[in-house]
Amino acid sequence: MADNDEAPVCGIDGCATPAGVPLAANVAAAAGPVHELGIVSDAICPWCYVGKRRLEKALALLGEDQRFRMSWHPFELNPQMPKEGIERRVYRMKKFGSWERSLALDAQLAEVGKADGIAFRYDLIHRTPNTFNAHRLIWLAGRQDRQDAMVEALFRGYFSEGRDIGDSSVLAELAEEAGLDRAAVLAFLQGNEGAAEVAAEETIAQRAGLSGVPTFVLDGRVLFSGAQRAELIAQSLRESTAGVTA
Repeated sequence: MADNDEAPVCGIDGCATPAGVPLAANVAAAAGPVHELGIVSDAICPWCYVGKRRLEKALALLGEDQRFRMSWHPFELNPQMPKEGIERRVYRMKKFGSWERSLALDAQLAEVGKADGIAFRYDLIHRTPNTFNAHRLIWLAGRQDRQDAMVEALFRGYFSEGRDIGDSSVLAELAEEAGLDRAAVLAFLQGNEGAAEVAAEETIAQRAGLSGVPTFVLDGRVLFSGAQRAELIAQSLRESTAGVTA
């Protein structure tokens, strides 16, 4: 990946290297006392997991001279997915034409993940889930200052442990691991709280022209899409905040 136009990104048609990315869409709130860093992602997007790891490395490279308030925002790679999900083998064969092609793509991601400390265990994943409730849970975690931990638990649960994150009981277990109250989360998932907010954010992303994730938003404007290398993320954040008084 030599520049911002070559970062792997996932869209509704699959994961690929985009020809270009949007650069000036308003999708988040204005800057506050620190820089607002939003990440638009889906819990079943492998490059979003890689992007999270690389962002963490980038922030470590920047050190304490740069301050960011991170938030995670919803994007559904499969917005028409049935609520109960689909058997992964069936879904992937339909999407990529053959199971062999799917296995080859999985192997490529597994190799990438190793370099970033991620164990992609596609052999454990049996269903491709509907992720709307996972996004509702991320929204709820944000209200309790546990959003990053919740996102991490979802990524780990799905990609490394093969857990069905479309299942409410699994989501409650992962929420508990992220520091939320399990019983409260189960009750939350049985209702509709947060649904309108998640749908509204997805509409904002669509109107902004976002077609793939991860997408990184700095102080209300799209910075770039794709899982850039940590050094490039750090450089982009440094250059974009140079001379800005928070």
